[in-house]
Amino acid sequence: MVAAAGKRKMEWAARGTHLGGVPRKAVIAAVGAFAKVVASLLNSTSVHNADTLLRLVRFRSPGVPLITVSNHMSTLDDPVMWGFEGFPATDAQLARWVLAAEDICFKNSVLSYFFRLGKCIPITRGGGIYQEHMNEALERLRDGEWLHTFPEGKVCQEDAPIRRLKWGTASLIDRAPVTPIVLPIVHRGFEEVMPENFFRGKRPPVPLWNKRINIVVGEPIEFNLTEMREKAISTSHDLASAPTMGWPTSTHGLDEAAQKCLYNAISGRIQSTMESLRNFSKTFLKPKS
Repeated sequence: MVAAAGKRKMEWAARGTHLGGVPRKAVIAAVGAFAKVVASLLNSTSVHNADTLLRLVRFRSPGVPLITVSNHMSTLDDPVMWGFEGFPATDAQLARWVLAAEDICFKNSVLSYFFRLGKCIPITRGGGIYQEHMNEALERLRDGEWLHTFPEGKVCQEDAPIRRLKWGTASLIDRAPVTPIVLPIVHRGFEEVMPENFFRGKRPPVPLWNKRINIVVGEPIEFNLTEMREKAISTSHDLASAPTMGWPTSTHGLDEAAQKCLYNAISGRIQSTMESLRNFSKTFLKPKS
């Protein structure tokens, strides 16, 4: 069922005007410096096609939002993946917004305040695409901001194909007031920097070092959403008898069945593109033996 609209968690702390923006700048600067140390000093990080990411972060047209999507190898993927040389990781204005698991990053008031200052949007896993904080993400896209998502939905440290993606990212692409630029990223090595089962099934207390991190930035994925919506409507009749979740009709007039068809098509396109990047990283960016 559609999640009931609720109060946004510490939304006031997420605003750039909170205390003149000083707390946000301090947190972004500190976290960005930490990312630089882990990615560029303690470990070796190489980035393929970094110029495309840098160009879109710094110089995309005003009002045009950016969504970056990546695989999820560890709890350090974000922010450390932005710590490579030449990236403005300490710039609060350019920093990404990111969808973050509420049950991990927002366990108490202190963590909630910290992650909100760090431009994190809490997402309840299993809460559906119409939960209130997804509306907040849509507002950031409306403002032309950069949003990062992990569409697989959870950490996976196995060297395995990209898993079936959750529909949240696809719904944001469809529902955003301005169609966002969608940039895929695939990385390897974070599973060694922060392994899930380091000692007795627990993560290490600090990031490990002398590891190699490889990041492959793709090219923006083109979506003809008008055509994809029309196709979704025409093919959704086969799902008329499928169980429903009570989704409202979308702003583009798609009922729940059509939305599911559309989000499945968008997600499939992203998944296949990310899998191609993953294969590229295995072939051309072999990790250090």
